[in-house]
Amino acid sequence: MIPSDSPRAGGAVAGTGSGPSSAGRTGYDEHFLGVPVPLPMPSNPAVETVVLPYTHFTVVLRPDRRMAAATAVCIDGQRLVEHVPRESSWQFDPRLGKDRQAGNDVYRDNSLDKGHLVRRLDPVWGEAAEANQANEDTFHYTNAAPQADVFNQGKKLWQGLENYLLDHAAGFDRKLTVLTGPVLHDSDPPYRGVQVPLRFWKVAAFLQDGALAATAYVLDQSPDLTRDADRALAGAQAGAPPPLGAFRTFQVPVKDVVELTSLDLGPLPAADLMPVVRAPEERWKRLASHDDIVLRHG
Repeated sequence: MIPSDSPRAGGAVAGTGSGPSSAGRTGYDEHFLGVPVPLPMPSNPAVETVVLPYTHFTVVLRPDRRMAAATAVCIDGQRLVEHVPRESSWQFDPRLGKDRQAGNDVYRDNSLDKGHLVRRLDPVWGEAAEANQANEDTFHYTNAAPQADVFNQGKKLWQGLENYLLDHAAGFDRKLTVLTGPVLHDSDPPYRGVQVPLRFWKVAAFLQDGALAATAYVLDQSPDLTRDADRALAGAQAGAPPPLGAFRTFQVPVKDVVELTSLDLGPLPAADLMPVVRAPEERWKRLASHDDIVLRHG
């Protein structure tokens, strides 16, 4: 393992310090699929990040934004542990200062949800102790980002993507690596010392017919400017969270995620299953159900 104080590529350093909630974590395995899928890192080496390994997943944190730029998780569909109780409470990661994490002050007494970036059940596989630790690890504030508290079809589709893709992979080896994060833009609205991201991205990688394959998705919680532009642009009221819209989920080209996030996604743009030659209005395919997802070339 790389020592905790060693420099990392892309302006990153591994998390420093230790404690009961961080000891012995090996994190995301880039060789999990049998072909390398590197941890996503900023393309610009001047962007500071902190790499935080957990159980079966890793968070690449942007201290300037106090939240993750990216997360990466290994999902072993054949070893998932079902019915793990949601009994954990959210906690700071002791490996970095609380002032570099978006804690409960951001979510207290308002309509914002703590949105899991690595979905709670995705890393929960293996032996019982290992699975339970993975479940607890997902409840670090480093793995959360503010999301609207509405629940609509778009959010339902987003939350079920991994299950759908695992079902699709049943004829193969039922392994996925999933990269997820908020789209961090300078224009994101400020609130209680953080900027609230309006979009989230996800890229799933798996083997299909023995070759690396990938699909990409964007969840959009931007306010609906057509219905109430003044309120959306100015904010609901002083001290209130920025107005957010209903969730919309899209399948998008992997290369568009690279452009949105300025992250290096390694071999995944070249492994994209979504046709790249599309009319501009069809480039982002809004999903009404999981059946709309493109999982084959052509």
